[in-house]
Amino acid sequence: MVDAEVVPLNKRALARAEREPMLREVFGTVLRHARLAQGRTLADVAEHARVSTPYLSEIERGLKEASSEVLAAICRALDLRALDLVARSYQELSELDPGRVKSGRSAPTAPLQLRTPFRSHGSPLALAA
Repeated sequence: MVDAEVVPLNKRALARAEREPMLREVFGTVLRHARLAQGRTLADVAEHARVSTPYLSEIERGLKEASSEVLAAICRALDLRALDLVARSYQELSELDPGRVKSGRSAPTAPLQLRTPFRSHGSPLALAA
């Protein structure tokens, strides 16, 4: 078997392949996967989240940086918690090949445990860095 290399067809795709993804791209991917897994349309989710269909589409494609309020509304429309969005985003990021990241840093193997009194559902709050 011969190892093959994927060669992007344009400069934009090449630039995207050579850098760490933006959080808006990861959040968009996670939201799109959740919507499609539920068999729902953009229009349906947009209506329930009270955002426009084109705006939701841009968020899902990672073209728009959504505010925390808009992300929360979309999560509610998809019956997700913010924690689900962050956890799935962490999973997406941790599955990337660290060798693709220009900085040479790899993803952490475990969530960062904060030393704060904040609690979420009776357990310590953990963030993925």
